[in-house]
Amino acid sequence: MALNSLPQIQLVVAKLSKELDRRREDANRWMRYYRGDQGALLFASEDFRQASGKRYEGFSDNWCQPVASAGAERTALRGLKLPGSTVGKMSPEESAIWGALQDNGADAQFAQAFLQSGIQRRAFVSIWGETSGKNAGQPVIAAESTTQAIVAYDPEVRWRRRFGLKSWVDEDLGVQRATLSDADLIYKLKRPMAALNGVMPSGLIVPSMAGAGWELVEDPIPNHLGLVPLVELPYLPPLEGDPLSVISGVAAMQDAVNLLWAYLFNSADYASLPARVVMGQQPPKVPVLDQDGQKIGERPVDSEELTKGRILWLTGQSASVGQWDAADLKPFTEAIEQIVGHIAAQTRTPPHYLVTKQGMSNLSGDALKAAETGLVMKVITSQEHYEGRIRDIFELISAQLDLGDVGTQRARVQWRDPENRSDAQKADAFQKRQAAGYPFEWLLIEDGKSPDEIEMIMALKQKEQAAALTAGVQDLFRDLTPNPPPAATGAPPEA
Repeated sequence: MALNSLPQIQLVVAKLSKELDRRREDANRWMRYYRGDQGALLFASEDFRQASGKRYEGFSDNWCQPVASAGAERTALRGLKLPGSTVGKMSPEESAIWGALQDNGADAQFAQAFLQSGIQRRAFVSIWGETSGKNAGQPVIAAESTTQAIVAYDPEVRWRRRFGLKSWVDEDLGVQRATLSDADLIYKLKRPMAALNGVMPSGLIVPSMAGAGWELVEDPIPNHLGLVPLVELPYLPPLEGDPLSVISGVAAMQDAVNLLWAYLFNSADYASLPARVVMGQQPPKVPVLDQDGQKIGERPVDSEELTKGRILWLTGQSASVGQWDAADLKPFTEAIEQIVGHIAAQTRTPPHYLVTKQGMSNLSGDALKAAETGLVMKVITSQEHYEGRIRDIFELISAQLDLGDVGTQRARVQWRDPENRSDAQKADAFQKRQAAGYPFEWLLIEDGKSPDEIEMIMALKQKEQAAALTAGVQDLFRDLTPNPPPAATGAPPEA
C-alpha cells in the first residue's frame, strides 16, 4: 500500500525511527559484551569499588564471544532446490539465483548476518538491482546492520512485510538519511542532524517530535520488485516480543566472573607478601642526626621500608611477631569454573569449548557427539526460523532477475551439516544409507555439499559409471568372441 502524502510518510518514518532507536541501544549493549567491553565492574560493594574499582577498568574476561560464535560457525547456507528440478543438475533458475548470491559474496555476508543475528537478536538483508554499468539489472545483495535497518509487519499476518526502513548518518553533509520502502514505492528522505533528538533547526526542543524533520530528497521511485526489498533474519523469535539474543543470559554471569577476577587479583597482591603484626613493642624509630652527627630526635620508620625490607630487628623482651596468612585463591578459581559450567549449560555450548580441565581434553567420538547435541539442536532450531526468510530472499532475487514464479517459497533450503563428524563416521553413514537405498544426490545434500559441488560430483559420477559400463561391454564382447584359428606357418603337417 503506497503512502499518499508527505505527512503519512513522515509518520511512518518517525514511528520506525523511534523503534529503531530503542533497538539500537539494546543491540549495541550485546555487541559490547561480545567484544569483551563490559565497562565498570558490576555487583562490587561500594567499599571495594572506591578502594580498587578503578584499578580494573578496561579488564574483562570474555565468555560471550565463544558462546555466540559456537552456533554461528555451524550455520552456513549451502544452496537451494526448487520444486520439480532435475536430479543431479541445477536448473537454470537455481543456477541464476545461486549465482547471484555468489556474485555478491553471500558466504561472507550471511556468516556476518547469522553471527550478528545471534548477538543482537536480528540482522537484515537488502536486495535491489544495479541501475547502470555492465551489471545493470543484476541483483545487489547486502547484509544490513541491526542498528540501521528495521522491518514493519502486517498486524494481521505477522510474517508479511509491510515497510522496510534503512537509516544512517551522513557525517560529511551533517544529515541523517533514510530509505523507506513498501511493495509499491521507494522513498528517499533526509533531515538535519539537529532533529535527531527532537531539537529543531530553530533550537526549539520538542521531545514528542523526535521523529520529525524528515523531507523527501526526490520523488518516490517505483518498486519494480513488487515486494519490500528488506528481509529480517530474527534469532529464535517468540510469538510475542523481541527475538532472543544468544548472549543475553550470559551477561550477568560474565559480570560476576569479572568481579571474581578482580577479587582474585586483589588478593594475589597480599598472597605474595603475608601481612604481619608486631605486638608488645612500640613502632620502630630511627634517630635524627644533626650536621655534626649528634642525635637530636627520632622519627618513625617508613612503612614502605618495613614492607620491602622483609626483616625487622626489634629490641625488648616483651616483643613478639604475628602474621595473617594470605587469602586462599583457590575458592575464586573454583567459583569461576563453576560459573563457566553454568554458562555452558544455560547456552547449550559444549563444555570442551569453554574449559580444558582434566577429562575434557581427550574425549571419545561418542562423548563428543553427546556433548555437542545441545548445540546441534540449537543450530537446527535457528535454521528452521531462518528458512522462511531465506525463501523471501530467493523470491526477491527471482523478481530482480525476472524469472517468474519458480516456486521459491516452496524451495528446499540447503544448510551445512551442523554436526561435526570424523571422516570415518561420515564414510560409514554414507555407505550404510546408500546400501539402504538412499539416492546418491540426496546423500550429497545431507553431506552439506553446495549446488555447484553436487552438480560437479554427479557429472563425475556419471562419467565414471559410463566408463565402467563401456569397459564392461568390451570385456563381455571379448568373452563372447570365438578364439581365432591358429595362423598357418607353411610347415608340412607332422606324420
